Amino acid sequence: MKDNNYYQTFITVAPDCPVLEGLIPPARKKGPTKPLIEYELLSKSPYTYTQEDLLFEVYIRHKAIPEEELEARGAQIKDEFFQKPQACLRASMLPKKYGWGLHFDEAGKIALYSVNSPEYQGFQKNKDDKLSVLSAMRSSRKHS
Repeated sequence: MKDNNYYQTFITVAPDCPVLEGLIPPARKKGPTKPLIEYELLSKSPYTYTQEDLLFEVYIRHKAIPEEELEARGAQIKDEFFQKPQACLRASMLPKKYGWGLHFDEAGKIALYSVNSPEYQGFQKNKDDKLSVLSAMRSSRKHS
């Protein structure tokens, strides 16, 4: 399997992000949304998940895959999940819509930073030039 993680990278909010501070994504009546699951995992456990770990954990929780099934065939479920192309976190609603920057450390582990935080500003400025700074994908096409 190809390594799809980011290392020493900061994903800024999208240029068309509509908020000026990090917001908690809302839940739906049917249960938590993918952005809410991403937010809960990253906010409760910063620098614990790589992009691949996070994508798979969000999938498990969003699909409500039972623990027994994961114990019995977790590796197979993971292989099947990653056989299909997965959108990277530049396409996540956290930096596109909810105002969260994503910092990936040297081990590829992720933490969230609100767009209005001093840490976000520091990562964005990248004064020591140690990070690759990327923008989240726009939510809509740029009008010319």
